[in-house]
Amino acid sequence: MKPSINQNFNHQTLNLLKKSKTLNSLTQIHSQIITTGLSNHTYPLSKLLSSASILSLPYTLSIFNQIPNPTIFLYNTLISSITSNHNKHTHIAFSLYTKILSNKTLQPNTFTYPSLFKACSYGSCSWLRLRGKALHCHVLKFIDYYDQVVQAAIFNFYASSGDLIVARYLFDQISFPDLASWNSILSAYARNSSSQDGDSLSIEALCLFNEMQSGRLVKPNEVTLVALISVCAKLGAFSQGIWAHAYVMKSSRLLVNRFVGTALVDMYAKCGYVGLAYQLFDKMLVRDTLCYNAMIGGFALHGRGHEALHLFGRMKLELLAPDDVTFIVAMYACSHVGLVNEGCEIFESIKRVYGIEPKQEHYGCLVDILGRAGMLNEAQERIKEMPMKPNAILWRSLLGAARVHGQLEIGELALNHLIELEPETSGNYVLLSNIYASVYKWDDVNRVRKLMKEHDINKMPGSSLVEVNGAMHEFITGDKTHPQTKGIFLKLEEISRRLKEHGHKPRTKEVLFDIEEEDKEDALSYHSERLAIAFALMVTGNERSPVRIIKNLRVCGDCHESTKHISKIYNREIIVRDRNRFHHFKDGACSCLDYW
Repeated sequence: MKPSINQNFNHQTLNLLKKSKTLNSLTQIHSQIITTGLSNHTYPLSKLLSSASILSLPYTLSIFNQIPNPTIFLYNTLISSITSNHNKHTHIAFSLYTKILSNKTLQPNTFTYPSLFKACSYGSCSWLRLRGKALHCHVLKFIDYYDQVVQAAIFNFYASSGDLIVARYLFDQISFPDLASWNSILSAYARNSSSQDGDSLSIEALCLFNEMQSGRLVKPNEVTLVALISVCAKLGAFSQGIWAHAYVMKSSRLLVNRFVGTALVDMYAKCGYVGLAYQLFDKMLVRDTLCYNAMIGGFALHGRGHEALHLFGRMKLELLAPDDVTFIVAMYACSHVGLVNEGCEIFESIKRVYGIEPKQEHYGCLVDILGRAGMLNEAQERIKEMPMKPNAILWRSLLGAARVHGQLEIGELALNHLIELEPETSGNYVLLSNIYASVYKWDDVNRVRKLMKEHDINKMPGSSLVEVNGAMHEFITGDKTHPQTKGIFLKLEEISRRLKEHGHKPRTKEVLFDIEEEDKEDALSYHSERLAIAFALMVTGNERSPVRIIKNLRVCGDCHESTKHISKIYNREIIVRDRNRFHHFKDGACSCLDYW
């Protein structure tokens, strides 16, 4: 006699499925399901498919293919099982979905889509993103009313794929976002904070977190704090970052686990407090490769290459395997202090010691090491020997080195490759213009400017952020929009006067225009970091606390030289984080020792 429908839910054979740990035991239970007639019912089959998918996908598919006319419930079960247990085989889940669409008796429902959207979030492949957008259209087509689970799945897909405009729109449609939704949107902003609009996205993330806090319905967890701390690191927002650290420490339900700890190490280093970063790193009970990468990278940012290499060696003693990022940050550390032999040795060890084929990024670090040291011919040879086609980052490193060392021919060669790879990136043209301007080749400067005009390319304006009394103030070159502009420009005049009194001579060759020397000096005075320094000195008066500035571009030679003098004249430490590294200006000297 066949069991009744109610008996199907609690049948002892189904209870055995939960205890099944091997494929052999599962096949025996499968036999019992067939002999007891449970295989004629949807619910027992769904439990069998779920259990089988954990142990063997081929066996699971063979079970499913023997079911005559599977219901949408069974399709949904199998799709969910595949996306949960076999994320490398998501194409099978999509083929099952295609079968649903081609079956005239079946129609997808609200339980079909969450798992498929989850599958679209697994990788960065363009076809997965296209699949996700197509699924969104299908939801609108097939589902008259979809619940919060589907709504959250669609939102999570756009958030994980980096489509922040759509993700934010969908997030704002959620009446009462839960913790998972808050974490998704904050993490999406954090992931995209390194893009061209990174600063504005990071600020938006801070505003979102404040909104979450003011609602008081959802309490942040460790995932939330990692996203928050990451955007603080990007912005250099030390006050907000240390608040997040204090929040974790005060909370009885939150822990400084290795993820939060690594984010804090990265934040302190990127906010200019590499000493605090190392203190925290040294106290962490569990340190993995990611944590070491953050600390080695922190030392590299601050030009403390020997300490970075010491950590790299210590990591090996702790039997932690370096990954691609470890090699990059270790070589980066060598690059900024001129440790050419050590950097080249790390590069050679990638394949010789660890059996890993060097990637584009590793070749880029090697070219940077050689280029900064003036070994441009060796850098060119390394590029020629690469097993893959050099990317724009490599050619830009070579162009930057050519600018520093005045190698016109190599600079022109690098720019030709860059125009082919990145015809719309303004920085490439500006670097070559700098080379021409440094040797007073104004016709060539004009030729490059004309080329930019023909391609409708505008130079990215320099911008600087300075934190004063917990508030972030942003300045762009020649900025007159700040409410205290009048006071700032008066302070600039004072600074310029005192610089001249102390013998500073503006490096006017940094100006990319063939204009009078006096006009060039004025142009240099209005660079964004100079405005930020003037504002900070004006507002803080005789305070002795360091002035901390974040700049989106590389510091120019004149600003670097003048900031050294300003630190001595005003007896203030000035810490500048430019696009590449930190500069600690104190008593008329810089931590980079003019090697940057």
